[in-house]
Amino acid sequence: MRLGLLFFVGHNHRMICRRTLVTGRVQGVFYRATCVRKAQSLGLTGYARNLADGRVEVLSCGEEPAVEQFLAWLWEGSPASKVTGVDSTPTDTSEAQRLTGFSST
Repeated sequence: MRLGLLFFVGHNHRMICRRTLVTGRVQGVFYRATCVRKAQSLGLTGYARNLADGRVEVLSCGEEPAVEQFLAWLWEGSPASKVTGVDSTPTDTSEAQRLTGFSST
């Protein structure tokens, strides 16, 4: 059942989506590849992609506890990265319906 920016799945877990902009030294340091592995381990769908201004845009969709855990992890990133900002906003869960898996684009 869809309710605004969320809908329920499984055992009353809310499905949510967050669009996040990550700033710092996050390009050329395997940040996106590390995001993919972490997101896949949490069962999320979405993507991580480089932006022309040096940030990385991350879309993460899944059960709320997993997305929240992933958002906290974005501050860590890859061993070579140095994250200085993580700005996350809710986005419509219809994004999740178009995605399969989590990828780096």
